[in-house]
Amino acid sequence: MVGPTASDVPPTMAVKIFSAGVAACVADVITFPLDTAKVRLQIQGECQTSSALRYKGVLGTITTLAKTEGPMKLYSGLPAGLQRQISFASLRIGLYDTVQEFFTTGKETTASLGSKISAGLTTGGVAVFIGQPTEVVKVRLQAQSHLHGPKPRYTGTYNAYRIIATTEGLTGLWKGTIPNLTRNVIINCTELVTYDLMKEALVKNKLLADDVPCHFVSAVIAGFCTTVLSSPVDVVKTRFVNSPPGQYTSVPNCAMTMLTKEGPSAFFKGFVPSFLRLGSWNVIMFVCFEQLKRELMESRRTVGCAT
Repeated sequence: MVGPTASDVPPTMAVKIFSAGVAACVADVITFPLDTAKVRLQIQGECQTSSALRYKGVLGTITTLAKTEGPMKLYSGLPAGLQRQISFASLRIGLYDTVQEFFTTGKETTASLGSKISAGLTTGGVAVFIGQPTEVVKVRLQAQSHLHGPKPRYTGTYNAYRIIATTEGLTGLWKGTIPNLTRNVIINCTELVTYDLMKEALVKNKLLADDVPCHFVSAVIAGFCTTVLSSPVDVVKTRFVNSPPGQYTSVPNCAMTMLTKEGPSAFFKGFVPSFLRLGSWNVIMFVCFEQLKRELMESRRTVGCAT
């Protein structure tokens, strides 16, 4: 009798969490310049001085940043970004299947759409509350430019944590939690549910096997749907998190200020880099995640057979 293969054995929770964290960090390192470009485009319009740089397009923003502030500026905030992925992605992606099983009733043979959405809401919400300080620091470091002041607000990741905590209080590290929670609930539900549904449909209808091409197509579609739905909340979140104390009285005030001063199009600033970043991030993360899970379970099975 032939024993079960690695693909037949469901990965453990530990394997999922570890695979999600590693895959997310790999995706973040590769796509971080796009994320920095997205942040700079999103905050453009806050500073209306004549000396302020005007960024045009994704490549134009990346090129301008590299020329005026140095290539390393494209990776400013990367340590906080990696910390965010370790705490955030490992929870929301690694625990998604486990929480999905919890919401699946005994009568259901497979998880329903409601169970998938509930799992996305739960894991996304928990991850935001845990990882919000890393998000605040990442955005602040990506947004700051030495060209618009005598010296930058922060000299590095841990300096940013310290200054924010001492000048704004510990609550400053959780600034923008509500818009970030809204954004990530949208992202988590759309991204994970769309990816899950697309992968199931492609495999079930025998259009693609459960392998890299299937994961690639599912990730691209999930990335596009997620960007369309989350862009307005993402821009408001970025503006509010990056703002100095007192600039906006609340998240709704930030949104209304954007609407009245810059018009509805302000809510979709940085859309192209957002999609390029989220689409490419999804592809790299999900492909690495699926392959890493498979390899870890294969290694575990091999070790189990050897012993």
